[in-house]
Amino acid sequence: MIKSRKNIPIRAVFYVVILIFVMIQVYPIFWVICSSLKTPDEMTYTAQYALPSGFYLGNYISALTISSIPRYFLNSTVVAVLTLLGIVVLGCPVAFVISKVKVKYANALMAFFLFGMMVPIFSCLIPMFQIYNRIGLRNTYWALVLPQIGFGLPMCIYLYTGFFKFMPDSLLEAAVIDGATMGTTFRKIVVPMAKNTTMTVLTYNFVFVWNEFTYANTFISSSDMKTLPIGLNDFVGQFGRVDWGSTFAAIVISILPTLIVYFILNKNIIEGMAAGAVKS
Repeated sequence: MIKSRKNIPIRAVFYVVILIFVMIQVYPIFWVICSSLKTPDEMTYTAQYALPSGFYLGNYISALTISSIPRYFLNSTVVAVLTLLGIVVLGCPVAFVISKVKVKYANALMAFFLFGMMVPIFSCLIPMFQIYNRIGLRNTYWALVLPQIGFGLPMCIYLYTGFFKFMPDSLLEAAVIDGATMGTTFRKIVVPMAKNTTMTVLTYNFVFVWNEFTYANTFISSSDMKTLPIGLNDFVGQFGRVDWGSTFAAIVISILPTLIVYFILNKNIIEGMAAGAVKS
């Protein structure tokens, strides 16, 4: 009883610190959403931290009409789907082979992929720009998809390997004894069991792919191929004047998919990150 009373101040400090961190993380999103609902007069004459007087949707209508936000949204969606599909389709089998198939130099292969985490993205921009320009890949979806698959594979393989490492070999051996081929075993046993890890890989990479700016700004110059992060520049008018209401509305539109995906798959993400941490 005395020990529990002594822990009360420590708990209180812990909860206060957690609350402060949560407020720091949530407040910018809350502020952007509130700003997107303000009228032009409120944006000009009221304090920036003041709440909107009502739900003014004119900024969202303006964002969808004066800019090509729907087209940019489509481009970001196509790039995200192709990139995530490529990362999972390539990363999961490679991690399975490294972890469960007795191949020569498996450790060296794993080290090769992990080395990719240490390669700075910016060091590859000029070579990739020259290559894409020569073979005609600039201003295409593949100019954004290919490098993001390449830089996303190391973390994907690392997460899958952590899960496969503690998958019982007896389960795979039983499937082979029953007459299943390696491909059938992988499709019908391994992939379903790795569902949480797959969700973690998809969500982790989706956040980066959806918000990616560097590749899109370097390899895309056509207005029809812009993604959402690049398209936000459309709201900067003559002499640098910015339509802040429409800009905030466009930002809310762009972050909604990330928030929706995270909150829906939050449980799977936590389970996937913990997969393989403790052997059952």
